[in-house]
Amino acid sequence: MSGPDPLSMPSQKLVWWWMPLAAFVVSESLLLGLGGDLWLADRIYALEGGRWLLQSHWLTESVLHTGARNAVALAWMGVVLAWLASLLRPQWQRWRKPLGYLALVTLVSTGTVSLLKSFSALDCPWDLARYGGSQAYAGLLQGYADSPGRCFPAGHASAGYTWLALYFFLLAVKPAWRRYGLVIGLGLGLLFGIDQQLRGAHFLSHDLFTAMICWACALGLYRVMLRPRQTGGAA
Repeated sequence: MSGPDPLSMPSQKLVWWWMPLAAFVVSESLLLGLGGDLWLADRIYALEGGRWLLQSHWLTESVLHTGARNAVALAWMGVVLAWLASLLRPQWQRWRKPLGYLALVTLVSTGTVSLLKSFSALDCPWDLARYGGSQAYAGLLQGYADSPGRCFPAGHASAGYTWLALYFFLLAVKPAWRRYGLVIGLGLGLLFGIDQQLRGAHFLSHDLFTAMICWACALGLYRVMLRPRQTGGAA
């Protein structure tokens, strides 16, 4: 691709770089620093009758957790197969790099979340004594002691938020549709994240951290792989 990079314009940098970062910092401060996580989880727990009523429900566990995870894996395989087909069909050449980007960014974003989870000892709500478990609540900077943990960031939500990359994929191949990609990524991430919160598997801050990781990976790899080449004397 050649021409101006739409994300290099000052107004776009504000919208796609700085506004998400500012919203993330403010939200995490409210949830982690001021107790917003516990406030929300307390109310979900109370609404479910003082137990995680939806933890093993067929809709939240079998459909929205296991089934959705399998569907996302199939979607990723479809992207990879389309990319492989683009290597063999010259008429698909314009799709080759965007499809490669989409296949790679889903691996990078979900892999980054999984790696961070492996180092984190933060517990899931259902593990906490406050909600019928056995562990004491620990904040983000305290949650690295000996504990079952491995619950931060939110892994299942990453299977949804990773598709925020569809915004940049469509920006490259069909710009008029790019906002549909954003809606799909946000919709899937919210659906998977809320599902896990209702099951007692995650706090809201876990989901927002995952969303920011996926957005940063999608935006960063767009700049590396799909950013239009500058023409003329542009820097």
